[in-house]
Amino acid sequence: MAIKPIVRPTELPLSLQTHGETFEARFAAVAAPLGSKRLGSRYVEIPAGKKGWPLHCHHANDELFVILSGRGTLRFGDETYSVTAGDVVVCPAGGPETAHQLIAADDAPLAYLAVSTMNEPDVMEYPDSGKLTIFAGAAPGGDKAARRVAITVKADSGVDYWDGED
Repeated sequence: MAIKPIVRPTELPLSLQTHGETFEARFAAVAAPLGSKRLGSRYVEIPAGKKGWPLHCHHANDELFVILSGRGTLRFGDETYSVTAGDVVVCPAGGPETAHQLIAADDAPLAYLAVSTMNEPDVMEYPDSGKLTIFAGAAPGGDKAARRVAITVKADSGVDYWDGED
């Protein structure tokens, strides 16, 4: 049987991710189950007043968000912007100046389609917490089982290039 090339978000089985009182998201892969290898896509729902993920930037991947319903706030670099249904948000690869985070309004959930390039390796930076994450083998949002490297460290915990080399 051929794969049907149409996705209805209301029919997707959603995974739940939570952390503390601040972070909560329900999401499902959209592109990969239909055979996409170089274009990533997720359907995401964030409950009212919650954040889906920490403020972050990708050094190797562009992201685009299509706001499907609700409203909220986009943190982008040092700025904040209101977002609402119908808006398209573009977050190119870069450093802290392109760091981004979507937050649902206090009185309304936010639903969006997240689309990204699937470049790996990727380095992600988290300006609020001073962390770096490195992925190789599968891009962020990709198959975790395919990752050869997945490490998160404090950015200031580096060692000298020659450390441990005799």
